[in-house]
Amino acid sequence: MKKELVIGIDAGTESVRVGIYDLYGNQVGLGVTGYKTYHPQPGWAEQDPNEWWLALVSSVKKAMNQSRVNKDQIIGLSLDTTCATIVPCKEDGTPLRRALLWMDLRSQKEAQFISSTKDEALKYNGYGKVSPEWMVCKALWLKRNEPHIYESANKIIDFSDWYTYRLTGRYTGSISTTTYRWHYNREEGDVPKSFYESIGLGDIFEKLPQDICALGEHIGGLTQKAAKELGLRIGTPVAQGGVDALNGIIGLGITQPGKLALITGSSHNIYTLTTKPIHAKEILGAFPDAVIPGLRLVEAGQSSSGSTIKWFRTNFCKDLEMLANNKNMSVYDLLNQEAINIPPGSEGLVVLDYWQGNRSPHVDPNVRGLISGLSLKHSRAHIYRAVMEAISYGTDCNIRNFRNNGINVTEVYAAGGATNSNLFLQIHADVSNVTINVPEDNQVACLGSAILASVAGGAYKNIKEATANMVRFKEERIEPNKENHEKYQLYAEQYRKAYPQFHEWIGENTKINQNQSISIQKEILV
Repeated sequence: MKKELVIGIDAGTESVRVGIYDLYGNQVGLGVTGYKTYHPQPGWAEQDPNEWWLALVSSVKKAMNQSRVNKDQIIGLSLDTTCATIVPCKEDGTPLRRALLWMDLRSQKEAQFISSTKDEALKYNGYGKVSPEWMVCKALWLKRNEPHIYESANKIIDFSDWYTYRLTGRYTGSISTTTYRWHYNREEGDVPKSFYESIGLGDIFEKLPQDICALGEHIGGLTQKAAKELGLRIGTPVAQGGVDALNGIIGLGITQPGKLALITGSSHNIYTLTTKPIHAKEILGAFPDAVIPGLRLVEAGQSSSGSTIKWFRTNFCKDLEMLANNKNMSVYDLLNQEAINIPPGSEGLVVLDYWQGNRSPHVDPNVRGLISGLSLKHSRAHIYRAVMEAISYGTDCNIRNFRNNGINVTEVYAAGGATNSNLFLQIHADVSNVTINVPEDNQVACLGSAILASVAGGAYKNIKEATANMVRFKEERIEPNKENHEKYQLYAEQYRKAYPQFHEWIGENTKINQNQSISIQKEILV
C-alpha cells in the first residue's frame, strides 16, 4: 500500500512554500519560490497575482521532485495566504490590477472615515480605529480612486479565494479570512450589510464570495488545467484554507483556550482562543469560528517585525555577506554573536518598531520607526539588538492588554522566522517573563494547511484529531531570565511612553513625506 500524503501551501508576504507531509506531520518535501512586492509610493504595497500562480506551480514541482513521491499518494491539499490582500478580477479570475497587499496603507482616509461611523460592526476593531489593512478600507479606496477597476470587477476577493478558484474553479470565501478581516459574523448571518451600505459599499455584495466555508471543508477537486500545471492528480481533494497566521495556529496545535500563539515573520501576530465574546479597546476580535468552530479568536499584532530586521540586514550588513559565506553561516548568525554580548537595553537605545505603522495597540498607519539614544559609543550590533528589543517591547504591550482583559498569559507557542534566533526568543521571554515553546516543524502555516488537507482527504475526522497526531514540540523550552526581566522593565516603560509623546510629530513627518512623494510622482508623469 502506498503511503498517503498531503500538501500544505503557505503563501506569505515574500514567497510561497509548499510542504508535503505524511499523516504524522513529518515533512517529506519542501519547495519555496519568491515573488516581488511593488512599492509605487511610501506605505503602498502591491503584488501580481500571476506571479503568485507561477510561484505556486514552481514550489509544488520543487516539493514533489525533492520528495520523489507519486502524485497518486497525495490525498488532499489546502492553503493559506496573507490577508487582507485584495484582488479585483473578472469572472474568470483575470486580475484587473496588481493586488493590494495586506500591509498596504494607502486607504488611510477611508479607514478614518469608516472609524468615524462608530458602527456596531467595529466591535471587532475594539470599538476604535480601523486599520487600512482591512478589506473594507481597501475596497472603498478602489471605489473612490480607481472606479473603473471597481466597476469592472466581477469579483473582489482575497488572495486565498483567488488561489482556491485557480485550483478548483469554484469561488468560495473562507470563514477564516471573512471573519478575520471582512467584519463577517456567521452568528449574525453574513457580512453586516447595513454597515457596508453606510460607508458606500452597498453595491459590493454581488462581487463577494457567496459560499463561506469552514477551515478544512472539502470544497472541490483540482481541475484538469490546474492539475496539469501543478503536476498533480485531477480531482485531488482541496480543503478550504484561509489566513496564513491562523493556519499557523493550527500548525502549533492550538485548538482550545489557554495557550498563546506567537506567529512571526514579516510581521508579528499574537493570538489566543476563548469562549468569551471579548470586545475591548486595543484588542482585535473576538472573531467567532475563525479557526475552530464554537471558539472565538482574539488578536493583536505588529505590522513590521521580521521585515524591519531584514531591512536592517539588507541596508547595513552587506560587508558581512562574504564572511558569513566563508564560515557557512548566515548574516543573522554573525549579528547575533555580536549582539548577545551587549547588555539588556542596548546601553540606552530605545527603538520604536513602526517602520510600516502600528497595527496594535495604537492602530496608527501614520507613525514610523524611531531610534533614540544614539551616541558615538553605539555600534551596528547595538542597533540590531535594540531593534529586536523594540519588537519584543511591542509584543509585551499586546500581552499586557490581553492580561488586562482577563486573558492570562504565562506560556507562549512560537513559530516563524524569530524562532531561528535563540537570542531573539530569549529577549521575548525575558521582556514578558514567559516560557516559549517551539515546534519541531517551524513551517507551522504549511503544516496547518496540511492538517486541513488531511481532514478533507478523509484521514482524520476533524482538526483537533489531526493536530493531536501531526504536531510535536522540541523538548527544550525558552525560559525567562528573571534578572534580565527586571533590567528590561525600565526600558520597556520608556518604550511605552514614547508613542504618546512622539506620535503626532512622527505623523506630521510622515504626511510631509507622502505629500512630497505625490508631488514628485506628478512631476514625473508630466
